[in-house]
Amino acid sequence: MTDQPGTPPEERLPVPGGGSEVAPREPAEVDRFTAHPSAHRVELSPERAAKIVAQSASARWVAFLAVTIVALFVIVYYFYDLGVPGVANSSRLADEVAAQQVTAVTQGYALFEANCARCHGAQGQGGIGPTLNDQAKLLTHLTPGYLMSVLTVGGRYVCGDANSLMPIWSDQGNPPGPLNYRNIQELIAFITAPNTTQFQGVDPTTGQTVTLSGWRDPTYVLPAGATPVPACWKDAFSSAASAAPSAAASPAASGTPSAAPSVGTGGTVLQLAAANIAYDQTDLTAPANTPFQIAFTNNDAGIPHNVSIHEGSPTGTEVFKGAIFTGVATQTYDVPALPAGTYSFVCSVHPNMVGTLTVK
Repeated sequence: MTDQPGTPPEERLPVPGGGSEVAPREPAEVDRFTAHPSAHRVELSPERAAKIVAQSASARWVAFLAVTIVALFVIVYYFYDLGVPGVANSSRLADEVAAQQVTAVTQGYALFEANCARCHGAQGQGGIGPTLNDQAKLLTHLTPGYLMSVLTVGGRYVCGDANSLMPIWSDQGNPPGPLNYRNIQELIAFITAPNTTQFQGVDPTTGQTVTLSGWRDPTYVLPAGATPVPACWKDAFSSAASAAPSAAASPAASGTPSAAPSVGTGGTVLQLAAANIAYDQTDLTAPANTPFQIAFTNNDAGIPHNVSIHEGSPTGTEVFKGAIFTGVATQTYDVPALPAGTYSFVCSVHPNMVGTLTVK
């Protein structure tokens, strides 16, 4: 700016350097990093080309070996897991499934003995509750789905009896029971296990650990003309009783051959009783070719029993079947004449109740 007339002059700062103009400064040189001249080469020398080829070949071999090792591992593990075709017992997966099945059956047996044996018997032979080890039942009736429903709903699912003694066992029921889903699966695995499955369990009679097997026979087939298993287990007893309405029925009505003679009342009378789901005697003797009687007393209150006679073993041909009745009660069976030999007498409801009848 310039001074204006009538105003004092403005004070100005002195110019550095005595008023002379400042010359521009040159920037100072700085040391900078520079790559080696060989890095700026763009041509591919023969030496570099040879190295690249060698490195590429090595990498391909490494990749090939890695892929080969992985492929061989997958193939070997496949046959190790699923088995070699034509080689028995070579599948690890099948062995593991079988081992887990045995574990489930073992746990299910312990649950059955602790919770179910009191009513159904230690071997499923029945008692207060129905028989479970019957082959026809195991084949056609006691399916995993049916057992799951019974354990979830309780005994009323079986016969529609709201006052059934069998409670709800599953914790998914209403009200919830004491067993969780895993327990229920193990219990079903035990009941439906085939007799080819062996496992370790405690014998309730001796308290010793023994080798046990399942109940179900995989080779069992229903005999020709077999009737369906009743939906309600109580119907089996009522139908059996109606088939043999009295202990003094004729041999043909009691399941014996119609050619057998009728029985009088003045012959031999054998005494036999049942208590705690067992016969009080396991050996009886009767005269050969002579009709005789069996005075049978059922001392198990509310539990059905009877006496049936089989040739040889308990699974032999049935030659006589007495009426099934619940205790406490007594009936006298008229047995037709039998030829000399060894027979077995057994309860049709509880196959574990067995004895030997010697006819001579």
